[in-house]
Amino acid sequence: MWYVIEGYDGEDVLTRRLAARPDHVARLTELRDAGRLLLAGPCPAIDAEDPGPAGFSGSLIVAEFESLDAARAWADADPYVAAGVYTRVDVRPFRKVMP
Repeated sequence: MWYVIEGYDGEDVLTRRLAARPDHVARLTELRDAGRLLLAGPCPAIDAEDPGPAGFSGSLIVAEFESLDAARAWADADPYVAAGVYTRVDVRPFRKVMP
């Protein structure tokens, strides 16, 4: 089943986010290569493609897992969690309808 993983950035964490990004992206690449990633990306903190020093307000991932518990465990192991980038992570089931 698909699951939405939403991570919410804390204040002034852009430096930590950039440092943890290679490990974060490596995990997403593993999901993609296994055909289990629908989409993933950051949410700019301002209305701009490149928010510059304003940074990001969080991230959105939609990926396939065996269960909600498996999705939560994967999210809890994210490098952004370990680096203190995310202050909160929500995980919930997702049903893809379109496209």
